Amino acid sequence: MAEMNQKKSVFSNIFVVFLGATLCCFLWGSATPSIKIGYRLFSIASDDTPTVVLFAGVRFFFAGIFTVLFGSLLQKQLLLPRSVIAFKKVVALAMVQTILQYFFFYGGLTRCPGVKSSVILATNVFASLLIAALLFKQEKLTVLKIFGCIVGFVGVLLVTVFGKEVDYHISFGGEGFIFLSSVCYGLSGCLMKLFSRDENTVMLSGYQFAFGGAVMILTGFCLGGRFSGFTLQSASLLLYLIFVSSVAYTLWGLLLSHNDVSRVVIFGFLNPVFGVILSSIFLNEQSQTGLVTIISLILVCLGIFLVNRKSIRN
Repeated sequence: MAEMNQKKSVFSNIFVVFLGATLCCFLWGSATPSIKIGYRLFSIASDDTPTVVLFAGVRFFFAGIFTVLFGSLLQKQLLLPRSVIAFKKVVALAMVQTILQYFFFYGGLTRCPGVKSSVILATNVFASLLIAALLFKQEKLTVLKIFGCIVGFVGVLLVTVFGKEVDYHISFGGEGFIFLSSVCYGLSGCLMKLFSRDENTVMLSGYQFAFGGAVMILTGFCLGGRFSGFTLQSASLLLYLIFVSSVAYTLWGLLLSHNDVSRVVIFGFLNPVFGVILSSIFLNEQSQTGLVTIISLILVCLGIFLVNRKSIRN
């Protein structure tokens, strides 16, 4: 078993979980305005799915390369899938976490309004918990965990829906695809925890990104996706997005490998909250009032506390 996957680890410490998971969510939240700015700098239309897929593929491919290189430097050896089984695990993760998740996400996004997408994506916390408890038997499903998830979800509803008109029309190719993207997200976290028992977590993260990104690049390019406009500003932004994917997903994977899935994924409710706050700052997008945002943040934090209450007391 890899050294980084020993049962007692710094990544099991509740304060490390809190700081690490919050950092991941902040980075993912910052990706929301950064991607929109990137589309503008590279002249990418948000409904140009092939180019959007190509752009995401470039980001993920290089995130994987940087993750492998950085992990290799830290461990003073080249990280490689050292068996056929390890390679199969990389491919399985890439299919679920990168290829299928973003296939459903980008496919559904063009047919599902942004407000509803944010709400549906937040169900990935429920998906992660149910898959971990019922399918993989990685932890027990308790009333407190379910209640904590519900409280956090209410916080997400406040910050994304309050005061806005919501279209309740549902289609499989729109809302259905966004929901399947959330399911893929939940499944990928459980697979990462399972595979990390015998494989290096950083290796898994890096190579699944590189493989999945390469498939997305090829798919986007073959479908006619193209983008240009490389300047110092646009290149710097792309590097930041690569950094976000590399650091956030790798750290998230390390936290998952050393903790119950529910203990970590509950922090995912912070993603839309950070996304709304940072979008209002950097994009001047109209958002909820400060009071609504504060109440939303309090509810999300309460949900996190409820799910992690036992760990905090210990």
